[in-house]
Amino acid sequence: MREITGDLIEALKQKVDELSLNLERMKLAEYVELLNKPKRLLLINFISGVARGLGIAVGFTLLGALVLFILQRLVVLNLPVVSDFIATLVRLVQLQLEGKI
Repeated sequence: MREITGDLIEALKQKVDELSLNLERMKLAEYVELLNKPKRLLLINFISGVARGLGIAVGFTLLGALVLFILQRLVVLNLPVVSDFIATLVRLVQLQLEGKI
């Protein structure tokens, strides 16, 4: 009987150790501490939102510039119908950027 309880206690100790290691890996204590400080949580979420918005703005700007560059190159190829449409589109964008529209 003592041997069975000793084995059971050892198994329980091993499971408790595994559980504590898993909780440390999850950083549960840090998360709970963060939830108890709402100002810090709001600040972190605000900063991450600003960074995400800035990334979207920069990415959209670069993508738009790339599209305009490709459209300008297509105009040089003088494709009949597409070329006129693209030329008009590029001229409108350039006028908008210059503030004339």
